[in-house]
Amino acid sequence: MHKRTFGNSSLEVMALCLSVGAMFSLTTQAAEAPKSMTTPQTTAQSLSSKQQTIPLIAAFMATSDMPNLNTALTQGLDAGLSISETREILVQLYAYVGFPRSLNALNELMTVVQARKQRGIEDAPGREPSRAIPVGDELLAAGTANQTKISGAPVKGPVFEFAPVANQFLQTHLFGDIFERDNLDWQSRELATVGALAATPGVESQLRSHMAASLRVGLSETQLGEVTELLKKHGDEQTAERANAALKEVLAASKK
Repeated sequence: MHKRTFGNSSLEVMALCLSVGAMFSLTTQAAEAPKSMTTPQTTAQSLSSKQQTIPLIAAFMATSDMPNLNTALTQGLDAGLSISETREILVQLYAYVGFPRSLNALNELMTVVQARKQRGIEDAPGREPSRAIPVGDELLAAGTANQTKISGAPVKGPVFEFAPVANQFLQTHLFGDIFERDNLDWQSRELATVGALAATPGVESQLRSHMAASLRVGLSETQLGEVTELLKKHGDEQTAERANAALKEVLAASKK
């Protein structure tokens, strides 16, 4: 991948999820520093080939850098990401960077997959979620449990006292509807979120929260260091600097 400089609903739930990153930072102080917990995956010491492509896909999506996104999507599929996993990354990120970028990125993925098919490359389709997503009170309970695990503590803050429905939308939609979908693991979801937030100026506190969350779901300090190096090598220097600064602050907080 060539190095480039990053370029620049009426439904309440959609409008809220577009700004979900702004609310994620308002967790308790305990959520800022990683805590041990039973994670969905074991911790490895280095990113797999598939994992290496995820932050780059997310970063280029967040900045609408379609030429580099095209390259990153191609490399992700070459590294073994299934179509389902790749699609899920782009769908999830609407909650952090907006529906327009998500839809544009999905169109780009369609273009990439079709072009590869015409060249005789049959990418693994992957799978849909293996279980039905709960509804009603069960969805709220599942989403709240997921949110607490990922955040490290129950999510509280003045904004949720001011607008309780905001946290309800987070718990039922983002951490319920989306994070209950098991066709993409939580480590991949956090790698994507970190990549997208690192590429977005002005959301440094949310980036710190997701760096901490990445450790909670089983990514290692070394792996997250690799993320910053990948962003520096293939993307924008300021994006890499934001990621590196967030990681350093989270690690410092965890040692206090």
